Amino acid sequence: MSTAADCATFLKHRQQSVTIMGLLDQILNAVNSSDQQGSTGQIASILSTVQQLGDSYGADPSTVQTALSVVGNHVRSALQQKQANEGFEQAQGLVNQYSGTYPNPQAVDAIFGFNQVQQVVQAVAQRTGLDAGMIQQMLPILVPLVLNFLQTGTTSQQQGSNPVLNTFLDTDGDGDVDIADAMRMAGRYLS
Repeated sequence: MSTAADCATFLKHRQQSVTIMGLLDQILNAVNSSDQQGSTGQIASILSTVQQLGDSYGADPSTVQTALSVVGNHVRSALQQKQANEGFEQAQGLVNQYSGTYPNPQAVDAIFGFNQVQQVVQAVAQRTGLDAGMIQQMLPILVPLVLNFLQTGTTSQQQGSNPVLNTFLDTDGDGDVDIADAMRMAGRYLS
């Protein structure tokens, strides 16, 4: 027999799936658009870096993906706050400036304050069982990877909006956007 809690869980998972599909649609549109920066090479590079990160730290791919999901949710919150306080252009500016596939400690500092970094590390440790020191070392690559994924929707003219970033930021607070799932699905689609 179904309970109210079961229904709530079902609805939350359904909302997450709709949100992930919306994000995936925007990413695929960006890859197929000549006006946006997204490309199959960019997605492949992000996915390859995630794999290399797991290999470098001796972590299995699912653990790295879980870490990426947790970091992605914290990046979303930080960018939503930046957007609310300073406007969409400032959030887009952070994405443009700090996205990449190489370690960048400045990206972590630009997105999170010191207390937020500690919260992110604790959240990742709780979900993955990884050592806090290892997570601290991984953050300078995880944050730029999330931002790189969001940059796929940036228009070549630097005018207007980034539909990938908009979709990522416009999700409601009660549904997590699992960026690792969106990346994995994009990788499967592009294979």
